[in-house]
Amino acid sequence: MFVQLPQALPPYRRDQAAAPAPLRMAPSGRRSVDLDDGRVRPNAALELAGAVFGYAGRAAVAPLTGVFAAGSLTALIGPNGAGKSTLLKGLAGQLAPLQGRVLRPASARVAYLPQQSELDSSFPATVGQTVAFGLSRSPPAGRADRKARVAEALGAVGLGGFEKVSLGALSGGQRQRVLLARLILQDADIVLLDEPFAGLAADTTEAVLALFAQWAQAGRIVAAAVHDIDQALAHFPTVVLLGGRAPVWGATGEVLGSPQPLYRAVTPEPPVGAFGAG
Repeated sequence: MFVQLPQALPPYRRDQAAAPAPLRMAPSGRRSVDLDDGRVRPNAALELAGAVFGYAGRAAVAPLTGVFAAGSLTALIGPNGAGKSTLLKGLAGQLAPLQGRVLRPASARVAYLPQQSELDSSFPATVGQTVAFGLSRSPPAGRADRKARVAEALGAVGLGGFEKVSLGALSGGQRQRVLLARLILQDADIVLLDEPFAGLAADTTEAVLALFAQWAQAGRIVAAAVHDIDQALAHFPTVVLLGGRAPVWGATGEVLGSPQPLYRAVTPEPPVGAFGAG
């Protein structure tokens, strides 16, 4: 069942999930089940119908119509100021559409990873406390289980042993990893990420990409703003290309692959290899 969202979606909920475990695909046409929590996920989509997002009545993203299907893995890509962050905030419910519609399953849970610059490093909390917020909806039965899940999530992003470190002592890249670790502990059907690989080492990036693929296999919707075109081509089957008069939404190989005819239709100069933020 879909519901129309004429206003912003409610703020994302910090839902509890077990640390990543092997996942399996459900038979075609059936709903998927995560082996870690056993919760049946709605095999439905996040849909945009002529949706325009922006600020103070001024559009930052041109009208978008399309579907983020269950099990999809989508890269949002474009030059600085193209509206990638704005689109993610609109999908997450941080912004109401200026026009058009946003539709999603009524029961779907949404998790949103902002850029690390949006994390207040002066907040008096430790890394472990911040990551544990991802378990706040349904806390584990015991303290030992809680600590183990937080430790495993931190280990997955290369911050093992950082539980007692204060947020203010971290670099920008490390704060980004903290946000990602918190998201790992959420049980979300729709996962939206703004520059998730900022500040990550190459091996950690590969591990996170594998986790995203695992989530998509389990039927989750994953959409991320990324900079690296080669990374998008290798790991994201679908792309939304922003920055021109009209966004281009389609198969990544067709939109970004050589000789990049669709890319040239949006931006005259082809990319060297990476885009900036925006």
